[in-house]
Amino acid sequence: MIGDNVRTSIRIMQMDCPTEEALIRKKLGRMPYVRSLDFNLMQRVLTVVHTPEALGSILASLRSLDFDPQLADAAAPLESAPAAPPKPWWPLALAGAAAVGSEAASWLGAPTWLAAALAIVAVLSCGLTTYKKGWLAIRNGNLNINALMSIAVTGALVLRQWPEAAMVMVLFTIAELIEAKSLDRARNAIKGLMQLTPEQATVKQPDGNWRAVDIKSVTPGNIVRVKPGERIGLDGEIVSGRSSVNQAPITGESLPVDKTEGDAVFAGTINQAGSFDYRVTAAASNTTLARIIHAVEEAQGSKAPTQRFVDQFARVYTPIVFAVALAVAVVPPLLFGGVWHDWVYKALVMLVIACPCALVISTPVTIVSGLAAAARQGILIKGGAYLEQGRKLKWLALDKTGTITHGKPVQTDFELRADLDLARCRSLAASLAGRSDHPVSQAVANAAKADGIATSKVESFEAILGRGVSGTIDGVSYLLGNHRLVHELGRCSAALEARLDALERQGKTVVMLMDAERVLALFAVADTVKDSSRAAIADLHKLGVQTAMLTGDNPHTAEAIAQQVGIDQARGDQLPEDKLKAVEGLAANGATVGMVGDGINDAPALARADIGFAMGAMGTDTAIETADVALMDDDLRKIPLFIRLSQATHSVLVQNIALALGVKAVFLALTLMGYGTMWMAVFADAGASLLVVGNGLRLLRK
Repeated sequence: MIGDNVRTSIRIMQMDCPTEEALIRKKLGRMPYVRSLDFNLMQRVLTVVHTPEALGSILASLRSLDFDPQLADAAAPLESAPAAPPKPWWPLALAGAAAVGSEAASWLGAPTWLAAALAIVAVLSCGLTTYKKGWLAIRNGNLNINALMSIAVTGALVLRQWPEAAMVMVLFTIAELIEAKSLDRARNAIKGLMQLTPEQATVKQPDGNWRAVDIKSVTPGNIVRVKPGERIGLDGEIVSGRSSVNQAPITGESLPVDKTEGDAVFAGTINQAGSFDYRVTAAASNTTLARIIHAVEEAQGSKAPTQRFVDQFARVYTPIVFAVALAVAVVPPLLFGGVWHDWVYKALVMLVIACPCALVISTPVTIVSGLAAAARQGILIKGGAYLEQGRKLKWLALDKTGTITHGKPVQTDFELRADLDLARCRSLAASLAGRSDHPVSQAVANAAKADGIATSKVESFEAILGRGVSGTIDGVSYLLGNHRLVHELGRCSAALEARLDALERQGKTVVMLMDAERVLALFAVADTVKDSSRAAIADLHKLGVQTAMLTGDNPHTAEAIAQQVGIDQARGDQLPEDKLKAVEGLAANGATVGMVGDGINDAPALARADIGFAMGAMGTDTAIETADVALMDDDLRKIPLFIRLSQATHSVLVQNIALALGVKAVFLALTLMGYGTMWMAVFADAGASLLVVGNGLRLLRK
């Protein structure tokens, strides 16, 4: 429901290209109870927002256009758009033989009636569908390719151009068939993802036995066994056993990942040598892979800026060319004494060339190919707009922990600052740190646990945003916080400041344990930089992208890490609102800015950035749903790859628009000069469509 309206997804198997979209848009767009129409031609799905009682009328209107509408479930991932039912081959074979016969009869000087009869047989054998679609289009005031072709072939028959009329209809039908096959390849570009999961899983039964069952019947909580070499069918958590898992189908990473008890595994990945049992955490329709597929399909349905421009251009272009063709047919004979036969023929040729199908189909095929190519590399792009915009990135802001560094810091230093028992101080700090999920706190807690130090019960626990935590232990209030918190509480002496400065200049993050009066102890924690981060930053610089690190750590740590990696700017002590202001500042001069974060803590900055990148999104609902681009592993090198793919996509889009318009311009000029024929017109239209589709599909190889 959307307010008082309803959103309905309708699958229309006959909706193959913009020809059908324009027809449906004109038919439904003028209905008062239809609020909006959204077309996904690649998946043959029309989404209609309408008043609750209007569904029957909408379906009836679609049937009046000779479509067979079927209600689709918009919430679930589409089961890859099924192919349209195959048509019998013999009518086209008969039409081809008849057309060749008509041509031969004309060349050999046979009676005219023979060439005419063979031509009519050819047209009727393969052209009835075109005529039917053409009549529906004309009746609804739409000049699509079927209408233009019907007019052109009928005109050729009236002008007694028998062989040409027959051959044009046959060539057009063959071209349509080839184009449909080419579009099916783009339409099924993510079909490989859908085939990554097995149909069955070996599930533990209540009696303790193991049995192979249908993957769709497995529910969360079931225990599934995976043998060496098997594909993992569902998301889950390992409960026994260990192995290495090839996650390349989901993340694009080349090396297998070691997995043991407690580790997460994902549907579509491949178990290597070991065997293990795992507890299912998501049903087949809600796995990480299913959400990726659904997100890519949603992205296919959203139009990129170039696609919106092309659609608007086509709406103006077709009527103008039709008017020009009409003028070509009428004006020279009426005003300049031209021969009606010749000028009407030229006008008919122009009508065939005029169809903007190649121009309009070029953009969605290219965008879908780019989205699918990215998904295969573990880059989930949430729409064509972001795919196009990636090439414009000038600044990239990055969070530090888990993005540039491994995100698993370890405690490196511990110092008492008061006359207290060492073990007691560590116990107090670990008790507070254990209640926090911040990596620095976790490092303190893990170090104490490793040394066998016991923790105490914490009461009145509270997280202090961007500063630390507080709580009461044995009736005494304690704080565990960063440099900023110590400053704000006024407890930073000259000696402590000097020690903090020395540790921070080493790239270490320091947190301090405090009571109500003083600093009791300090803990230094260090995080290691990923090798992939250095390579990614260097690659970004080659692409002309400047980088800025925004971190809640102190400025010294930020600067030390930035120097290790080669980042242009480093800003420490950044609260969420500070990161937002930093991104706004980078964008102040009109630069396109990207932000890389975890999709949750950096939400304001991610939302403000032109493109928000979520790191390590595999298995994270929030990241997949909120980010503009989700990197399915935590490898920053995917961002330069994304930018290069964006550049390649833009290049192909420009090539396709130039090809589509250029071919038509050349053949229109030839026609006006008297050299154009209907054969050439069909080749111009169908040939341009095949060229742009084939060119767009090249992105799948990237």
